[in-house]
Amino acid sequence: MKDEHIQTKSAESDAKTAVKSPASSTSARKEPVTPTVDTGAEKQPVRRSARGGRRGGPRRKQGDRPAPEFAQKILKIRRVARVVAGGRRFSFSVAIVIGDKKGRVGVGLGKAGDTAQAIDKAVKNAKLRMVTIALTDTGSIAHEVDAKFAASRVIIKPAPGRGLVAGSAVRSVLDLAGVIDVNGKILSRSKNQLNNARVTLLALRQLS
Repeated sequence: MKDEHIQTKSAESDAKTAVKSPASSTSARKEPVTPTVDTGAEKQPVRRSARGGRRGGPRRKQGDRPAPEFAQKILKIRRVARVVAGGRRFSFSVAIVIGDKKGRVGVGLGKAGDTAQAIDKAVKNAKLRMVTIALTDTGSIAHEVDAKFAASRVIIKPAPGRGLVAGSAVRSVLDLAGVIDVNGKILSRSKNQLNNARVTLLALRQLS
C-alpha cells in the first residue's frame, strides 16, 4: 500500500511539472524585444520629388543684370489709322523721353504696327536728338531760359532749395536730365505732350 501511495504522489508531481513547463516556455517566447536605434548613422539628405522640385536651376541675382544706359518715360501712346484701298491700317505712335540724369536728355517719336517696335524706334530717334546741358554744382541751371515751339511756350528759372517744381512733360524732361532746384512753367495753353517736351528741350539747348 505504501508503495502504491508513493507511486501516485510521484505521478501527480510529474503531471504538475509537465503543466508548468509549457507555460514557462510560452512566457519566455512572449518577452518583448526592444528595437535597437543606431544614433551614430549619418542623416541622408531629403530628396525632393520630381513634381515638387525647383525648375530652371539657380536664380540669377539682380546685381548680375546690366543697368540700362538711359532711363526712359513714355509720354503718350496713340493708335493711329491710315486709309488704304482695302480699308484702314492701324499702327501705334509712341512719344518717349530718355536721359541719364547727368545732363543728357532726348525726346523721340516712333511709329510701328506693334507697341514694342514703336518704343524701340522712339528710343533710337531720341538718341539721335540727344542734348547735353551744363549743370551747376548743385544740379540746377546757370540762368533763366525760355523757348517757343509751335503753339507751346515754356520758361525755366533757377530756384535754389526748392527742388524740381514743374508739371506735365516739362517735369519728365527735367527729371531725366538730372536738373533740380528749378521752376518750370508752361506759358501757353497747349496740351500737346510732345510739343511741350520739345519746347523744353529747345530751352535746355541754350545751356549747352
